[in-house]
Amino acid sequence: MDDELRVTDRWVVPAAELRERFSRSSGPGGQGVNTADSRVELSYDLANSPTVPDWLRSRALARLANRLVDGVLTIAASEHRAQLANREAARARMTALLREAAAPPPPARRATRPSRGAKERRLADKKRQSQRKRDRRTDGE
Repeated sequence: MDDELRVTDRWVVPAAELRERFSRSSGPGGQGVNTADSRVELSYDLANSPTVPDWLRSRALARLANRLVDGVLTIAASEHRAQLANREAARARMTALLREAAAPPPPARRATRPSRGAKERRLADKKRQSQRKRDRRTDGE
């Protein structure tokens, strides 16, 4: 397993900046359930990392604000029974989250106006609908 996280072509998180914690997973597991520490918590201090450029740090911190605790991003993985599989799952999720946070913002929406034909079609449809409702009335108005 590669120890560093390659987020983008220019952003690689070294293994020294990642912290892994292991604990027991919840749920059924048979004989090994009380001895195997297969749950993985992967933590990365995004706010204080020297490998993140300043312009990217502010964007990532803003986008991940609801996931951070004191600037630290933590991912927990316990969906597999094997510790190695959970480590790989946590790293994959961390990479995907950081890649999404580092993505450039979408282009601003350009305001457009409806065409004259679209306005005429809309008004004609409204007239047709109101005529239909008027024709359904029984009081003779």
